[in-house]
Amino acid sequence: MAGDFLKIMKRDVWREFGSMGNNIIHVGQFPKSKTKNNYMPELPEVESLRRGLEEFVVGQRVRNVEVLLGKIVSGRGTKRTNDESKVKNFCAKISGKKILSITRRAKNMMINLERGGMLLVHLKMTGQLVYKSNKDNSTVSGGHPIQLSDNKLPNKHTYIIFTLEDGVLYYNDVRQFGYVLYFDSIEEINKLGHFDDLGWEPLDEGFTLAAFTEKMKSKKGILKKLLLDQKVVVGLGNIYADEVCYEAGVRPDRKVETLSKKEIQKLYNSIIRIIPRAIELGGSSVADYLLADGSRGNYAHEHKVYKRGGKKCFKCGRELNKSEVAGRTTVYCGFDQK
Repeated sequence: MAGDFLKIMKRDVWREFGSMGNNIIHVGQFPKSKTKNNYMPELPEVESLRRGLEEFVVGQRVRNVEVLLGKIVSGRGTKRTNDESKVKNFCAKISGKKILSITRRAKNMMINLERGGMLLVHLKMTGQLVYKSNKDNSTVSGGHPIQLSDNKLPNKHTYIIFTLEDGVLYYNDVRQFGYVLYFDSIEEINKLGHFDDLGWEPLDEGFTLAAFTEKMKSKKGILKKLLLDQKVVVGLGNIYADEVCYEAGVRPDRKVETLSKKEIQKLYNSIIRIIPRAIELGGSSVADYLLADGSRGNYAHEHKVYKRGGKKCFKCGRELNKSEVAGRTTVYCGFDQK
């Protein structure tokens, strides 16, 4: 069901974006902060990037791979080293293989190659993927916003260059937290338990009201902390947790154990409406990039509370509250959200 939904939506959304102006498409890019805060891409941003890349790179063969920083392909975590043996293996395993599909689990993307191999990609805070076509100079990019121009790719933050048959795919990462790892099969990933602790996908058939209600009733603590917990529902970060609570009329600092069945249902309905809508509009990134035709057509235009602290509530006109909840900056209406 979820897969069919994604397939249908992908064609409509990406053909619309792909027809714009100079064929420059910025997808799934998350806001660049003017403070020291950083933003992790949330599910809609990663899914938007997946769809954009899928449209352009699936079916192409990898002609060459150049790794400029070994730790990106050597493992996860902050203590990675530049393992030359892993770099050589990475390049050897990928070169010459065709890209068959691009899938996603939570905020992880899998670039599936022929003969069972795959790349596991996580952008973390500052990762970015950029594909530039040799055919029509079209560009599709997503992740942390890095200003692009024809003479700046590769740039000082480019750490992997995949040369394909019809273009080049660049992996850029300012803070070098992300990773691109090769695995021979999905079974190999599963043996490492990479996805073991992940909760429901908001678009999956298994994410039902009954299942969500049962999970919520079994938990205690602050609502927003639970919504941010990837073991419960994947892909909800600070942006969409606030938006979901606002639409449901529930304060993000409420104790989960005090929620009624009706309030849980409202939260569930908000999740299954907001996430598909955000995916349809390419995620939340209007602060930094225009689309090729000069428009800013994505979900940030529909934010009701995120980054709107001190502004008027769209429902009652009162000033929105801004505070820290679950360690994150949080905006809500003290009147409409109970």
